[in-house]
Amino acid sequence: MADVVVDPEVPPDDAQLLRESRRVLLKMRQGWAPEPRRAISSAQYRIIAAFGSVALFGVMAAGGMVGRGLGLLVLVLLGIPMMIVLFLRNDLPDDDEEEYEREVYEQLRWHEGRYVLTEDLDEASARLLARAQRAIAVVTGSRVNAEGLLDDVRNAVMLPAQEWEIARLLAKLSALRTKHRETVSKGLTPEVEAVAEPLARALDSSEAAVLARVEALERYASNVAEAERAYQAHQQIEELRGRLHQYEELVAETGAGGFAVPELESLAQDADRLEQALRRSVTSAHEAFRYLDP
Repeated sequence: MADVVVDPEVPPDDAQLLRESRRVLLKMRQGWAPEPRRAISSAQYRIIAAFGSVALFGVMAAGGMVGRGLGLLVLVLLGIPMMIVLFLRNDLPDDDEEEYEREVYEQLRWHEGRYVLTEDLDEASARLLARAQRAIAVVTGSRVNAEGLLDDVRNAVMLPAQEWEIARLLAKLSALRTKHRETVSKGLTPEVEAVAEPLARALDSSEAAVLARVEALERYASNVAEAERAYQAHQQIEELRGRLHQYEELVAETGAGGFAVPELESLAQDADRLEQALRRSVTSAHEAFRYLDP
């Protein structure tokens, strides 16, 4: 199941980045922000080092030091090691990682409030979200949906919207419920208890409302699963019926008609019954779908 649920209104490229940047998102949740960029970039350090070495060599040449070999020795001992250190220092993996995280941070900070991490949820809420995601996976992964027997276009729009709304509400519920429990755990005066009790009921009522959404998704998924079974059986029967003449030919040639013909003749009837069952299942799924409409 997805560890990051993203508002379907977020542009696709940004949504993909959110889903792939869970580690950075967790750091941001904990208050992390990248350090300011250095005043001098890695490329600038290298240019300065190169020019510095050339300048040093030029000064020594002007003073006649190169001619005596001393200048070359100083250049080797000081200039080249300095360049190597600067190059290595700015090519460390940590620098690349920091730059990547900084770029991700700059893009993701604008989408705060438009994504939910599983870590944002308490245990009860995480279980509810997982149930919703399993139900959605049943629908979107079904062949009846892929074959267009369901309203696949609406599913593609409505189901992500349902997942996001459930995740968003559960994140708010989890945060408020955690704070409520922290306050109550400290001990309340009778006056505060009179206020806290109805607030706790409000939390329970909100959870029940989200649960109703999840159960509606599960009913829809159950109907889709039934249609999926009927569809698979119907396809298998159609495959067998397509080879019926081969069976009949074999039975006739072997003289085994008294044993096999009744079973073979029932294939057509089974196919018709399964087709009707498939239609009923799809109709039931459509009916269940209507309860998910906002």
